[in-house]
Amino acid sequence: MPNFLENLFAQLHRNSARTILREIHGDQFTNVTGGQLLAQIQQAREALRHHLQPGDRCALLAANSIRWIVVDLALMAEGLIVVPLYSRQAPAELGAVMQDCQPQLLVVGDASLGDAITKGWPGDSFAVPKQVLFDELLPPTSASAPATLLAANPRRDSDLVTIVYTSGTSGEPKGVCLNVGNISFMLQRTSERLDQLMRGAHCTDSVFHYLPLNFAASWIATLSFLSRESVVTLSTDLNKLADEIRLSAPHYFLNVPTLLERVRRGVDDAIAKRPAPIRSLYAKARDAAQRDLIKTPQVFDKLWLALGRKLIFSKIKERFGPNLRALICGSAPLAPETQNFFRMLGVRVLQVYGLTETTGICTMDDPDGTVDTGHVGITTTGVEMKIAENEEIVVRGPNVFPGYWSRPEETANVLRDGWFHTGDQGEKNAHGNWRIIGRVKNLIILNSGHKIPPEPIEDKLAQLLPGAQHIVIVGNGRGYLCALVTGSVEPAAVQSAVDAMNPDFPHYRQIRNFTLLNETLTPDNGLLTAMGKLRRAAINSRFAKEIDAMYAARNN
Repeated sequence: MPNFLENLFAQLHRNSARTILREIHGDQFTNVTGGQLLAQIQQAREALRHHLQPGDRCALLAANSIRWIVVDLALMAEGLIVVPLYSRQAPAELGAVMQDCQPQLLVVGDASLGDAITKGWPGDSFAVPKQVLFDELLPPTSASAPATLLAANPRRDSDLVTIVYTSGTSGEPKGVCLNVGNISFMLQRTSERLDQLMRGAHCTDSVFHYLPLNFAASWIATLSFLSRESVVTLSTDLNKLADEIRLSAPHYFLNVPTLLERVRRGVDDAIAKRPAPIRSLYAKARDAAQRDLIKTPQVFDKLWLALGRKLIFSKIKERFGPNLRALICGSAPLAPETQNFFRMLGVRVLQVYGLTETTGICTMDDPDGTVDTGHVGITTTGVEMKIAENEEIVVRGPNVFPGYWSRPEETANVLRDGWFHTGDQGEKNAHGNWRIIGRVKNLIILNSGHKIPPEPIEDKLAQLLPGAQHIVIVGNGRGYLCALVTGSVEPAAVQSAVDAMNPDFPHYRQIRNFTLLNETLTPDNGLLTAMGKLRRAAINSRFAKEIDAMYAARNN
């Protein structure tokens, strides 16, 4: 049976004359056909043979581009192990990753990235690997599409394809090894879901993609798109996403919650500046939509919903172009109110759950099934999931990775009796849809012995504080919970939200004090991962004085 790379090359060959990939620059597109992409891949393969042998490791460091995809596919086709790196990560951190996996070569998009790595090299235990620029592998040529189908080096299912370093919410990143079998299995599953989503369309998929290609879910998504009848548009300017999305007119695209929540806040801010009649209609239609979800309609709700959909909601939806079928979202929990906001607009948000160690995906919302707000879909076909101790989700299936690079003890700790221990807490409802409660290691243990997952409390408070950017519940080893809050909120609003939600919780889950922080939590200051997840240990350390002050004030 052909593996994922052979299937992908066959798809490109079938579409030799059709545009399958493009970059967007302003309002202009740079296009490549399937044949042109195959020609560039072959060109890169021939150049790589002067530097590497099958089985060697090669680090890949560049921003998203057509050439990134070309080099990645060329490396895989040559039987090499790709180590994709994040181009916006600190050079010292990238150097530490390469110290860990010791690649024989570093391929970089431009010289400045390579120079930064050399200057920030962390030690002498492993020398800086030789560097090769994209321009050296892919000099300008007039090569035409090859007449015959490219052949990849023979690969077994157990052969490693990539080492993807996790962002690491605590401790140093670990290299997740993924093999041919992992990826071949997963691309079959993603294609099944996309077939469902596009059923009846009778056209080529139009896909927009902006997430960094070095992350597992983003990479798996890209391979899925290229393996289908798709036209994939790559973003080149994150500051112009709204314009790029509108111009690319996608049927669907992969998202992280940060973007969707930014859209929701942007709409609320824009509506707040409109004339009073528009603000009033939006508020009434929004409230009617919320009551419709919980089946508690009022007399004029149908009228307000009809007017809202015609005059406001449809205009907002138009910003995503005329073809949108769904937004796909993963990598971190999506606030239920954000999912309901898009539902109000008439836009489905289909959630995905998984980890790098599970080849990016364990569950996916079924486009033909019940999509439950706040849940992440049903278990992917061929994957088993169940609840173990501490409500931890454990996973078994062909998607589970073989282990961490050079970390046998940590591998043995998470792979036990054939099951991968995710570290995530979860539950499954009557429809078979999973909900992620939180992280086992994030459990707050009060000095009373109560064990509390912070995420549900943070989510609830966030629903009541739409202006908040981040909310972090603290209290490990203390007598009660407190909250750190960032964003455009006033103390009175936070207190009002706390007072509103506390009665719904038992005493040990109630928030007794809070502090508004002036500092924003970002990946650059080390308080968030690259994918926007909280680095709780770093946050607790950075704001130790503020946390201590909350408890001192409460106890006085």
